[in-house]
Amino acid sequence: MPINILPAITTISLGGWQKKIAEIDELDIKSAALFLTVTDAKQRTELYSLLEKTQLQSAPFVHLRSDMSPDELDYLVDRWGTKVFNIHSLNEYPLKYDLTKFADRIFVEENTIWPWQEDEIRQWAGICIDFSHLEAARLSDTPLYENWINIIEKYPIGCAHISAIGRTPRVDKFDGTLRHDKHWLDDISELDYLKNYPKKYFPPYIAVELENSLSEQVKFREYIAKILDL
Repeated sequence: MPINILPAITTISLGGWQKKIAEIDELDIKSAALFLTVTDAKQRTELYSLLEKTQLQSAPFVHLRSDMSPDELDYLVDRWGTKVFNIHSLNEYPLKYDLTKFADRIFVEENTIWPWQEDEIRQWAGICIDFSHLEAARLSDTPLYENWINIIEKYPIGCAHISAIGRTPRVDKFDGTLRHDKHWLDDISELDYLKNYPKKYFPPYIAVELENSLSEQVKFREYIAKILDL
């Protein structure tokens, strides 16, 4: 299956997703990933309503929130043609609803604190790689990196996130550790770390998980495609 590199409607920055949705028609974007991680149910209703007014045709890859219901996932599959979802570990964010109906299209992202748990992965379709988290673990020489590589070699990779790796580490606001991974790209070279990983690690659905505008993400997507020789 060909690799699809998708610009992403991310929701971390205040007002950021509204601005990104406003760019969809300007840039003639037909397909995008959705990162719904910082939106509550009311905000998601507004987000979907705004998307309905655009020319967007599909959202093949959606990052779920733990409070999303089966009905909401049905809407995403039926209306937006969503093929794959990703979740965080249930140890970190327990699901509010039973989503086993969608188990064959849900993939578990690595956690930046704990190793991947194989018993949890086996409940779902496989794994979602966040490449910036992976590279940050490699740079910090943490035991997590070895665990993650072992899991990557063992389980199906259904989707992935690509964010930036900064030259200078930042202080993580949650645990105070120094980290190189970040969700804002300042220089295109902050994507060069992707060259450290074999092409077999890159799945059919890849999202550009950056708070940068969609117009910037489109340029980043072209750069990533060159790195992957697509």
